[in-house]
Amino acid sequence: MDITEKEKHIYGNDIELVSRNDDCTVYKIVNETGNIIMTSYQVFEGIHIVYNDVHMLSCSTNRESCEDIIEINHCREGRIECQFEDEFCYLSEGDMAIAIKDAIEQDSYFPISHYHGISIVIDIKCAPKCLSCILDDVNVYPADIINKFCNGRKCFIMRSKPFLEHIFSELYSVPENIKKGYFKVKILELLLFLSSMDIETKISDKYFYSKAQVSLAKNICRYLTEHMESHITIKELSDIFYVSQTQIKTSFKGVYGVSVYSYIRAQKMQAAALLLKETDYNVIDIAGRCGYDNGSKFANAFKNVIGMSPKKYRSECAHLELNSVQTECKS
Repeated sequence: MDITEKEKHIYGNDIELVSRNDDCTVYKIVNETGNIIMTSYQVFEGIHIVYNDVHMLSCSTNRESCEDIIEINHCREGRIECQFEDEFCYLSEGDMAIAIKDAIEQDSYFPISHYHGISIVIDIKCAPKCLSCILDDVNVYPADIINKFCNGRKCFIMRSKPFLEHIFSELYSVPENIKKGYFKVKILELLLFLSSMDIETKISDKYFYSKAQVSLAKNICRYLTEHMESHITIKELSDIFYVSQTQIKTSFKGVYGVSVYSYIRAQKMQAAALLLKETDYNVIDIAGRCGYDNGSKFANAFKNVIGMSPKKYRSECAHLELNSVQTECKS
C-alpha cells in the first residue's frame, strides 16, 4: 500500500512507508545524516499518537501547509530544534511543546543526532468538535486548544514537570494487549488537563534563541568536530569567531544543552569508542588522536562518558562480535 496524499500532507513528501496494519502504521525518513522511524496509531478520528525514534542530524520534510493541524510534542530523551521564522527553541528530556504545524519550519534539526519522543497530532477538521461525545463530562474542544496555546504565539513550551512526567511516562511502556483502550484514556487525560491548565505564567521568551545565536553555535560545533585532535579553549574560540566568551557559552548551551567542554568531550569519547571497536590501535594511540597526551586522563574521561574503561569496552565489543559470528554459523 502506498503513502496517501493525506499522510504526505502531514508528514511530508519524503516519508516512506515501512508497514501498515489495522493497529498502526510505520514510516521512515532516511538521508545522509541518519534515519527516523515513526510509529503512528489512530486513537480517535483525526487524532493520532506517533512514537518518534530519531538517529539523524537534520532533514527537510517538504510538506504542504498544515494550518488546521496541531502538534503536541513530548521529548523523552535527546534534543530537538523547533524553528519559527527567525527564532529557535529546543526541547530536551521531559519538555513539552504545542504548536500549529504550519508555524513550524519544514527543516528538522536534532543537535545531538538523537531524539525519542511522542507527538500527538490533531487534525481539527477531522477530529470530534467536542470529546464529550466519547466520554461524558470531558468537555474538551480541540479547536479551543489551538486558540488557548497558539493564539498570537509561535509555540507554547512547558519545561519538564512532575505532572507532565505522570501523563507521558506511562505512554512509553503500554502492554500490547491494552494499547487501543489505553491510548484513548491517556489522550483524553492529556487534553482534559491542557484544557483546564492556567498558562499565564508558563510562556517565556528566554526559551527562544535568535538565528545569529544558533548559527554561531552550529559553526562552533562544526569547527570543533573538524579539529577533534586539538585542545581548543573558549578563549581561542572567541578569537576565531570574533565574539565574546559569554556569547559562545550562552549560544552553544542553548542549542546543544551542554557546555562546549562537555559536548566536545562526549564527541571525542564516541569517536574513541568507534576506534576501539573497529581498529587495532592501542589505547595510547587513540588517546592521542582525541587530543589527550595523558593515558590516565583519557581513560577517566572515557569511563565518565561511556561508562567503562577503554580496555573493558574493547573486550566487550570483541566478545559481542564473537557471539554474533557463532550465532550466524549455527544458523
